[in-house]
Amino acid sequence: MDEQALLGLNPNADSDFRQRALAYFEQLKISPDAWQVCAEALAQRTYSDDHIKFFCFQVLEYQVKYKYSELTTVQQQLIRETLISWLQAQMLNPQPEKTFIRNKAAQVFALLFVTEYLTRWPKFFFDILSVVDLNPRGVDLYLRILMAIDSELVDRDVVHTSEEARRNTLIKDTMREQCIPNLVESWYQILQNYQYTNSEVTCQCLEVVGAYVSWIDLSLIANDRFINMLLGHMSIEVLREEACDCLFEIVNKGMDPVDKMKLVESLCQVLQSAGFFSIDQEEDVDFLARFSKLVNGMGQSLIVSWTKLIKNGDIKNAQEALQAIETKVALMLQLLIHEDDDISSNIIGFCYDYLHILKQLPVLSDQQKANVEAIMLAVMKKLTYDEEYNFENEGEDEAMFVEYRKQLKLLLDRLAQVSPELLLASVRRVFSSTLQNWQTTRFMEVEVAIRLLYMLAEALPVSHGAHFSGDVSKASALQDMMRTLVTSGVSSYQHTSVTLEFFETVVRYEKFFTVEPQHIPCVLMAFLDHRGLRHSSAKVRSRTAYLFSRFVKSLNKQMNPFIEDILNRIQDLLELSPPENGYQSLLSSDDQLFIYETAGVLIVNSEYPAERKQALMRNLLTPLMEKFKILLEKLMLAQDEERQASLADCLNHAVGFASRTSKAFSNKQTVKQCGCSEVYLDCLQTFLPALSCPLQKDILRSGVRTFLHRMIICLEEEVLPFIPSASEHMLKDCEAKDLQEFIPLINQITAKFKIQVSPFLQQMFMPLLHAIFEVLLRPAEENDQSAALEKQMLRRSYFAFLQTVTGSGMSEVIANQGAENVERVLVTVIQGAVEYPDPIAQKTCFIILSKLVELWGGKDGPVGFADFVYKHIVPACFLAPLKQTFDLADAQTVLALSECAVTLKTIHLKRGPECVQYLQQEYLPSLQVAPEIIQEFCQALQQPDAKVFKNYLKVFFQRAKP
Repeated sequence: MDEQALLGLNPNADSDFRQRALAYFEQLKISPDAWQVCAEALAQRTYSDDHIKFFCFQVLEYQVKYKYSELTTVQQQLIRETLISWLQAQMLNPQPEKTFIRNKAAQVFALLFVTEYLTRWPKFFFDILSVVDLNPRGVDLYLRILMAIDSELVDRDVVHTSEEARRNTLIKDTMREQCIPNLVESWYQILQNYQYTNSEVTCQCLEVVGAYVSWIDLSLIANDRFINMLLGHMSIEVLREEACDCLFEIVNKGMDPVDKMKLVESLCQVLQSAGFFSIDQEEDVDFLARFSKLVNGMGQSLIVSWTKLIKNGDIKNAQEALQAIETKVALMLQLLIHEDDDISSNIIGFCYDYLHILKQLPVLSDQQKANVEAIMLAVMKKLTYDEEYNFENEGEDEAMFVEYRKQLKLLLDRLAQVSPELLLASVRRVFSSTLQNWQTTRFMEVEVAIRLLYMLAEALPVSHGAHFSGDVSKASALQDMMRTLVTSGVSSYQHTSVTLEFFETVVRYEKFFTVEPQHIPCVLMAFLDHRGLRHSSAKVRSRTAYLFSRFVKSLNKQMNPFIEDILNRIQDLLELSPPENGYQSLLSSDDQLFIYETAGVLIVNSEYPAERKQALMRNLLTPLMEKFKILLEKLMLAQDEERQASLADCLNHAVGFASRTSKAFSNKQTVKQCGCSEVYLDCLQTFLPALSCPLQKDILRSGVRTFLHRMIICLEEEVLPFIPSASEHMLKDCEAKDLQEFIPLINQITAKFKIQVSPFLQQMFMPLLHAIFEVLLRPAEENDQSAALEKQMLRRSYFAFLQTVTGSGMSEVIANQGAENVERVLVTVIQGAVEYPDPIAQKTCFIILSKLVELWGGKDGPVGFADFVYKHIVPACFLAPLKQTFDLADAQTVLALSECAVTLKTIHLKRGPECVQYLQQEYLPSLQVAPEIIQEFCQALQQPDAKVFKNYLKVFFQRAKP
């Protein structure tokens, strides 16, 4: 072997050596017999370096996985012998191999097993067992091989071909017939032999039993001798967790409902009499987490049995199953309420399914009602944050608690389905007693009390949040709690979690304020002062900004008396903070967007006359415009790139804020009706000069473009005079991405204003196309994926533009570009339909072609277009689907084919019998299509139902492709 290259296998080797080692590995993989050197090195233990041994196994793995069928019988025999010799050598090694080598060896054994077991090596397990016997080193490897085989055969995360799946099923069937009883016997011997002397091997063996039990005959394992041994292991500290998992796998195996019930009950009796149900005496939380998972498995198994028995009408046994479930509830509750969240989380499935049973019962017993209440109290207790939760810097533990809370929420929702009255009463009791003394109560208890009220909104179903109408007792209970929430002063509680929960709940139940509007002022004050938007925590300020905008939007009809006061109070929060003054504003620019939107909503929805609205809107936007002009001048003079970037950012925020205020307008309250057109036109005049700024083009253009999109919607035709100069600036020295983002703007204008913008479109049509073609024709590196993708997206945008123009009935925009240019455009559409393997673009191209044929394809169409139809469009409808890249199994491609069918139908519609004659006598014969198929094709084309032809066309091309 190349010793120099092998040096590169060491993780500490320098990169040159590592490159050489990689190249050597590739070379050994493709060489027909180099692997034999590796096999020999393993069998004769030539190398002591672990990385070289691992490398040799990798080379063998490659041979077995990809090249095995190419080897001669002698070579295959050599691989088998190599592995067995290596295994024999392990029995004598003074030191065991490193774990990563043993695992890789096990993988190679497993690969060879699935390849050879059914044909050349039926005695695989017997050969291995005869080598390893009960030698601990050998047993370790034997168990690793079994785990590797299990993951090859049954691991659901591994994607298998249907051929491999069939082979795996056959292997399992053969193993069940020929060797599983012997394997089970070997496991029993290993467990018996090593349970007190070698915990590592015993745990490995328990893991193997747990893995195989899902697909072997359960009676081999679920019998007295095995179960008794496993129960013995439950009392041995180093084995108990693995034994627990093994019992869980046994319990989880699918089987007859009555048998499953008997198995679970006998297991429970033994566990109970051995004292395992006394949870409070157990201190080992890791074991309890596994035990909780086992109890969860037993509970859910019994519930599955109950469901099946009810379905089969076996009432007697179903009753027994329910009885068995009920006797586990006390244990379930102990685990659910346990202070360790992992233990609690593992039992939630059983709890959830138990409630589902109760929901189906016609009437609940007193005990069942007590169980429901106990679950409810457990959930309320477990929802509570603990002292260690870090609100300022949430890490992994905090994320896990948030996930756990989501599981508890599902339980709460299920409780509401079983007994909504009980849930409402329990929450009300906890809420009222906590809020009575909130000043002296710990934050986590106050938070959870408000949280429970918040959670009721989803748990108790109503349509459109109408919690305060309909069911009187429910409405009055919720109204009572909301009144307490907003009048108790709890919004002043000095903890971020309570503050946030307060605002979340107020917004969740905004309908309360339409019933009792007298509470609106005090809630608005909470939003606006140090409790909300001016809170010391940035996290609270940020969330409040969003919630405040929601609150104002949903209650806009009630806001009129407070509008000017609110606008005055938020004045300082609207300031654009330029980079140079070092002033850190209270809100981030993202948060300020919500405040601007809120200001817009207040002004637009107010009951003021139009002049007042205009004055308020001008007050809101003028500071932005003034700042914008100053900052743009500064940017033009800025030398330092970092400073340029921060100024451009600030300019972009200004445009974004102005855009955001326009979201307040609607069809009922248009810009015109509110008298605000002039203000926004002033904004346009202020912002457009940024397009000609040579610095930081990307960010500035993007902001102004978004503003233009908004103005096209809001200002309607008043925006049109600004479009030509804006377009001219945006088309200057632009990249693929600029064009791609500019085209939707033109599409929006075209689709909205149609004939009004025809002169403008005619004028800018060719400049836009030149800019697009110039970018598309730029040379790019052959394997530059991102450049290729950008071009593909630009091509799609270009075709989308042509589709908008033709679809808006403005084909004269294209027609008036002069014959040469028209032809050039048409040729690009034909190329898009045929040459580029992009079904999304191809679909668009066929839509354009159909439209053009519909508009120009008749007798009075432009001179020469009929010729173009026969020379180019008809062939495109055949050449595109015949391409190898046109994949008829792909959904997008099928849509493209559907549009191709529409194109052919449209040609037939416009040209009549002449089109059929051309296909019959000239075009289809030139493709060597058989006469009877030509006949069939033309008949399908002439069918009045377009769907018939679409379906036929798919079949036609499926047949035509090899």
